[in-house]
Amino acid sequence: MLGEECDSAAYWKKCGDEALAHGIKGVIIMGAHWDAVGDKIRVATNPKPDKSPVAYVHPSKYADYKLNPDLPTAKRCIAALQAEGFNVEPDASFNWIHDTYLILIRMFPGGCPPTTIISMNARFDPHYHVKVGATLRPFRQENYLLIGSGGAVHNLYRNKWGPMLTYRDNFAQETPPEAWALEFRQAVEDVITTNSGPKLRRGMTRLMKHPLYRDAHATDDHFMSAMFVAGAAGDVEDEGTYGKMYAEDWELVRQTSLRSNEIW
Repeated sequence: MLGEECDSAAYWKKCGDEALAHGIKGVIIMGAHWDAVGDKIRVATNPKPDKSPVAYVHPSKYADYKLNPDLPTAKRCIAALQAEGFNVEPDASFNWIHDTYLILIRMFPGGCPPTTIISMNARFDPHYHVKVGATLRPFRQENYLLIGSGGAVHNLYRNKWGPMLTYRDNFAQETPPEAWALEFRQAVEDVITTNSGPKLRRGMTRLMKHPLYRDAHATDDHFMSAMFVAGAAGDVEDEGTYGKMYAEDWELVRQTSLRSNEIW
């Protein structure tokens, strides 16, 4: 998704341009590859983070992009989460992973805005992560952009790796996506586009009980960012604001991008 052009990348750029036009103060983002064990959640406070390498992507695509950790906002997020009872702590050694900086490079190629990264919790409780988003929702009123970075369908065990390994072509579609992937993808779109306010939160958490959820997500990590977004955009004050399908791509014969009125 970082190495090749695609519809989702073009849409992320549009979102970034709109965010800059509205003078955003910063970004608060939850990705799909950083989780804390036990009952904890962490907030990145490394002042000079490195980047984890991206497989199959040449370093020239990302190595020189300067990261911009927002330490003051990180402290504020920690305080807000602590006030709501979360066992949260700073992590001054965390290095950024492609699930976050990939999005930022696509959205803000001219320079990374001040950014705070929030971890998941490894128990992957959907209601826990909705509450994280709900707790940080007031930052929207201060012109922060809240982003959840994950995949609507993400099952590495069912990927078709041949085209990538042979041709380095992650978008090759030698066979169409299978019924289990298409069905769950449709369920996700239906929830996002037909629910608002608290119904959006309930609908997103309920998707983890969908009969095809475990087929679509062999692990829960890529779905928790959706819970974070539902919490951030699912308050009573958000009633009447519905998500839309803006871009979609399938990678290795699985879906990698489904975008709502927030980023996910």
